[in-house]
Amino acid sequence: MKKTYKIEVDCANCANLMEDAARKTDGVATATVNFMTQKMIVEFADGHDPKKVMQDVLKACKKVEPDCEIEL
Repeated sequence: MKKTYKIEVDCANCANLMEDAARKTDGVATATVNFMTQKMIVEFADGHDPKKVMQDVLKACKKVEPDCEIEL
C-alpha cells in the first residue's frame, strides 16, 4: 500500500537524509521525500500497520531534523 503525507522540510539535503531514514525503518518498502512539493510518499511492506510504521518514520526523521512535522 502506498500513501502520501505532507511533510515540513527546510532544505533539499534534509529531505534526502529523511528519505534515507524512512527507507531504513522497519515496515517501509520504499520512501520518497520531495522538497519542492513538501510531500513524502511511503510504500509499506505487506503485513505492517501504516500508522505504527509512520510513527517510527517520524521518530527517525526527527533525529535528522528535530522540528520535522509529518501530517499523519
